[in-house]
Amino acid sequence: MKILEAYVAPNIDKLVRQMPYGLLVLSPDGFVTGWQGEMENWFLFKENDVVQKHLADVLPLVFSSYESFCRIGQDYWETQIRMPSFSLRGEWKRYEEGGVHTADFLVLRRDDQYFELENIFDTSFDEILVTDGEGRILRAGPKSEQLYGKKMEELLGMKTTDLAEEGGFTPSLTPEIIEKRTKVSGVQVAANGKKLYVIGNPVFNPDGSIHRIIFNSREYEEVEMLRQRLETTESLLDAYRIELEKLKRNKGETQADMVVLSPEMQQIYQLAERVAHVDSTVLIIGESGVGKGMIAQRLHRASHRHDKNFVHINCGAIPETLIESELFGYEKGAFTGANTAKKGVLEIADGGTVFLDEIGEIPVNVQVKLLQFLQDNTFRRLGGNQLLTVNTRIIAATNQDLRKLIAEGRFREDLFYRLHVIPISVPPLRRRKEEIPALIQHFVARFAKKYGLVKTFHEDTIELLISYDWPGNVRELENMVERLIVTSEGSEVLPHHLPVNIARDSGGYRAAPMIKVKGLCPLKQAVEEVEKQLLTMAYDKYENTYRCAEVLKVNQSTVVRKLNKYWGARKGETI
Repeated sequence: MKILEAYVAPNIDKLVRQMPYGLLVLSPDGFVTGWQGEMENWFLFKENDVVQKHLADVLPLVFSSYESFCRIGQDYWETQIRMPSFSLRGEWKRYEEGGVHTADFLVLRRDDQYFELENIFDTSFDEILVTDGEGRILRAGPKSEQLYGKKMEELLGMKTTDLAEEGGFTPSLTPEIIEKRTKVSGVQVAANGKKLYVIGNPVFNPDGSIHRIIFNSREYEEVEMLRQRLETTESLLDAYRIELEKLKRNKGETQADMVVLSPEMQQIYQLAERVAHVDSTVLIIGESGVGKGMIAQRLHRASHRHDKNFVHINCGAIPETLIESELFGYEKGAFTGANTAKKGVLEIADGGTVFLDEIGEIPVNVQVKLLQFLQDNTFRRLGGNQLLTVNTRIIAATNQDLRKLIAEGRFREDLFYRLHVIPISVPPLRRRKEEIPALIQHFVARFAKKYGLVKTFHEDTIELLISYDWPGNVRELENMVERLIVTSEGSEVLPHHLPVNIARDSGGYRAAPMIKVKGLCPLKQAVEEVEKQLLTMAYDKYENTYRCAEVLKVNQSTVVRKLNKYWGARKGETI
């Protein structure tokens, strides 16, 4: 046993000396009693030079840390000692035996990241303050001395609550952070009069206790300026979003929802853009299928009501006995089956727009109630006594001559003038045929996306469609394009795919056709036979492919290619 002790004791001493740590032992009154490890290399002292000497006389840097340790009166204190070319991180510990203070220990280790951390503190835009879990200051940035009116040596080891009581700042956020165990922010006034916006973040140990509290402080004026700039930026963004949506609507609706090429339609859309921003009643007049509903939607989307309900109700599709309850709603027990009260479309669209399509179909008794609503925005539900008020805009539309209905006693004249504040008359498609090719392309794109069928319209087909009068207007054209895309074979819609009535009314069929069919054969074979006869006839007459192309209205290269196919191959020669 004695042999083992004799071996271990000197080796432990050797091991301690070789470890990358330094150990300093002080008596209770601050005299050096022990010195181990890297201390000699770091401070360039021999142990005999410092032992039994007061720490203030041999190591002033370490003594400053020792003073802070003694001041806080705790058994444990972390410290940082800065050397000329490196930094040491240490832990002061107080040792007691039998309740008597016997020694103080300082364990030091080299901290190679200190200067990097110090650079972060020194160059940070915010003031940074670090405390332990109880709010004692461990580290502070260079601005702290100016803000709190104390030297760095005084700040280190001081509780933030004590600093607040001494006027360093007010109020302290530390108690709230410790209590809530979460990030806390607030406004403080520092000793130099600066107003600060402070955020404190707790950092936790593995056992859940608070290890550190990190405070970031910034002058409140700078925060307020940034907040104002942010609000200004957000306001600008909102304005840009509104303008962007407006541009999208102007572009998207004009080019996608409706094609506007004719001067008349351009004037209508300009008028709709102007009146969209007021709440005047608009009456849209036009034949069925001209796009009255699209104009009503455009009016709503371009108005300040665009984020509210747009309710479209077709007055001609609702039985006369139900139209009043649909518009104005009804109270419980108003009629058989009315077990609960129900809102009408005027209430549902409060703040938005109601589009009354086919307004001429409304019964006369309901017209009286609608007139009252247009006058003062008030009405009563069916079976109710309470006068209700809503803020709903009315847009009406009709394909009838309302003046004629007035003369027949079927429409109230006073209601007509209430609706006829801003009339918009939409011309039929036959008066704006320049829009037909663009409408066709628009519908082709829509149905290609809907059905996955990509087809084109032959130019002769488009010419026939332009020549047709379209009594059903845009709606009829849309239905026809859908029908041709779905039912036609091949990738191109040719004239023979058109219904007989459209081809006939467009001049597509003649009384005495130039080509007569005497028997049935495959369509492809018939087309090739007609091509061959026409090309042969033209070349025999003109003996010039350019002249043939001019007469047949095709490219000269097409004439050469097809002659080689039908004629040259037969004679064993090439054109």
